[in-house]
Amino acid sequence: MNKKTILILGDIVAFAILTFIGFAMHGEIAPSFIPRMGTTFLPMLFGWFLLAPKLGLFDEQAIANPKNLWRIIFAMLFIAPLAATLRAALLGAAMLPLFPLILGGSNAIGMIVWRWIYIFIARRITK
Repeated sequence: MNKKTILILGDIVAFAILTFIGFAMHGEIAPSFIPRMGTTFLPMLFGWFLLAPKLGLFDEQAIANPKNLWRIIFAMLFIAPLAATLRAALLGAAMLPLFPLILGGSNAIGMIVWRWIYIFIARRITK
């Protein structure tokens, strides 16, 4: 398995974990919440895989440098409002204005942590 495949699979797992944590913080972890989790998880993935490649977040040289982790924050400025809007449409509900900020901020932190771990592991493997 190459590094890019590991990175993509890791991103998917990271978003799944972040979605689960978000729902757990609201006490919504029963199996009946899985479809609702999907309305958050899938739009985030859609936005991520739409924008992240354009910001170089899958470029081997860019992702190897921890100084480029700021790109995740920049990406979330666009991804979170898109995902929150898609989620509201899927649920047929209004979107609270604070939700994209919380969604974007928490996912940015989580993805930075994951990508930092990835950089650390990738450096150890190549040494």
